[in-house]
Amino acid sequence: MTSGSVPTDYALYMRTDELLALQRTPEEWVHPDEPLFQITHQSTELWLKLATTQLHRAVEEAGAGRAGHAELLVRRAATVLRLIIGQLEILRHLTPAGFARLRPALGSGSGAESPGWQGLRQAARALGRTFDLQLAAAGLDLTELYRGDPTDGLHRLAEAMVELDERIALWRTEHYKIATRIIGHAVLGTQGTPVDTLARLIAHKLFPRLWAVRTQITEAGR
Repeated sequence: MTSGSVPTDYALYMRTDELLALQRTPEEWVHPDEPLFQITHQSTELWLKLATTQLHRAVEEAGAGRAGHAELLVRRAATVLRLIIGQLEILRHLTPAGFARLRPALGSGSGAESPGWQGLRQAARALGRTFDLQLAAAGLDLTELYRGDPTDGLHRLAEAMVELDERIALWRTEHYKIATRIIGHAVLGTQGTPVDTLARLIAHKLFPRLWAVRTQITEAGR
C-alpha cells in the first residue's frame, strides 16, 4: 500500500504489508535477478508450510482410525509438491553469470537448511510411524495389505504416501537438473558439498517399506 492509504480487509487478513516487505529492496540487490531467486524460495517455504500442516492433520486422522480422511490430506500435500515443482521452472531464467553474481549473498546458505523441508520430513516420518501402528492394529503386514482390496482405507493411504514420496523425488530431480543447468557439474555448492550429491538424494525414500513391498510381490510372482 502507498503511504497514507487505508488498509483493505484483504490486505489486513493476508498481511500483505509484512509479506511484501520480506524481500531485499532494490538498493540491496547484488543482481537484478535476486528477487526472482528469493521470491521463488520464499514461496516454496510457504507451500512447504502448508504441506506440513496437512501431514500433521493426516497423522491425527490416521491415529484415530480414519484412514480415508488421512488419505485426502496426504494427497493435498502431494499436490503442494507438484506446485512446488512447477514453480521451479522460473529458475531456468537465471543465467550462470547472473547467479554467480548473486550467489555470494547466500553466504553458506543451502536448501538443506530449509525449515519447510525439515518440517515436512519430520511430519512424514510421524505419518509413517502412525501408519505402521494402524497396520499392526489391523493385524496385517504390507504384503497382505497390498494383496488385498485396493479400496481399503489403509491401502489407499499407503498409495497416497507413495505418491507424496514420488513427488519429493521428482522435486529433487528437477532441482538437480536446474542446479546443474545454472552452475554446472563437478562444482561445490554453497556449503562445500559437490552439486552432484543432489543426484544421489533422488533415490532416497521417506517410506522405503512401501516401495520394497512392490519388489517382494513382483519377485514372489515369478
